[in-house]
Amino acid sequence: QVQLVESGGGLAQAGDSLRLTCAASGRTVSPYYMAWFRQTPGKDRDFVAASNWDGSRTYLVDSVKGRFAISRDKDKNTLTLQMNSLKSEDTAVYYCAAGWTYKADTSPQRQDNYNFWGKGTQVTVSS
Repeated sequence: QVQLVESGGGLAQAGDSLRLTCAASGRTVSPYYMAWFRQTPGKDRDFVAASNWDGSRTYLVDSVKGRFAISRDKDKNTLTLQMNSLKSEDTAVYYCAAGWTYKADTSPQRQDNYNFWGKGTQVTVSS
């Protein structure tokens, strides 16, 4: 079993920065891909960002490009989402996900490419 624990969420004002961290444990083989998704009440969970195992391939949804950055520490098995210039529309519960399928190379935004999920961390941005 794999455990994913997110941290770093909280309350911020528009324009502020927050850093989310996801720590993975429980398997000897590191996840091939790790990703961040977010969800607001009553809406589907949406893709935000993803990184392959060594951080050489990263993806960001268009709405956060230029503001967010994703990074991966393969030795520590952690995934970080640096969120700058936060907007009220970034308010959501952010979920960390981990997967071991090579299908994520071509479709990192697909939720079914991820086998394990964290419980989520709330990010609230006030305008």
